[in-house]
Amino acid sequence: MQEQFIRIDGMSCNHCVKHVSELLAALPGVEHVAVSLEKAGATIQSTAALDLEVVRTTLDEAGFDLVD
Repeated sequence: MQEQFIRIDGMSCNHCVKHVSELLAALPGVEHVAVSLEKAGATIQSTAALDLEVVRTTLDEAGFDLVD
């Protein structure tokens, strides 16, 4: 199991947190997601290393930005 924290721009409310949680949880290999509005990011546990380009595209399509 691997764990990674990513920073996300564009979240402003609990609805955003829920939406981002659902998007990230649906990615292949993701086992657990904890999204934090206060930390402006998410901790993701996955069975393999995350493909950050897939994460970026998924977030972009929903109106959020992956911060490098």
